[in-house]
Amino acid sequence: MTMTKKAIVLLANGFEEVEAVTPIDYLRRAGVEVTTVAITDSLSVKGRWGGLKVTADTTLTEIAKQGTGGWDAVILPGGMPGAENLAAPKETGALLKSMADAGKLICAICASPAVVLSPLGLLKDKKFTCFPGMEEKVKEGEWSDKRVVVDGNVITSRSAGTAGEFAIAIIEKLIDEVAADKIADAVLLQH
Repeated sequence: MTMTKKAIVLLANGFEEVEAVTPIDYLRRAGVEVTTVAITDSLSVKGRWGGLKVTADTTLTEIAKQGTGGWDAVILPGGMPGAENLAAPKETGALLKSMADAGKLICAICASPAVVLSPLGLLKDKKFTCFPGMEEKVKEGEWSDKRVVVDGNVITSRSAGTAGEFAIAIIEKLIDEVAADKIADAVLLQH
């Protein structure tokens, strides 16, 4: 019997919509239990481009009380100021460090690898990618211009245009290549 994999997607005001919604959708299609998490105490989170509002399932305060034992992955969409807003609460850093220490999957796209992961030391000795130009903010780690980079328990990606590939890489790491290929084929993603 296989256990259902569980992932959380952290959402902050100003998040890049495609980078959040695509992984949520693809992972759910693959059977992953995805929980959306607002980093503020309000469940309503507004996307970067203004029109899309998401009602999160829970808050970071509630997730922090639960610890990291039940989660297999955490996903950080990018966008500005979304990535900066994600990085601001100390609870974000505590959760990410705890999950990294437990060997859980840490997934960040666009500005989030540089703005959220790097200041926490989570890219040290890791290959990574991010939105072009943001790599200059990263003091440790080895930058790659690949669209998606998987290094151990860290998955990084470049931007909204790579969100599908990012989501497929997460599925492959969480479940397996067969499940990832099935979703990629179902959504006609070129990979």
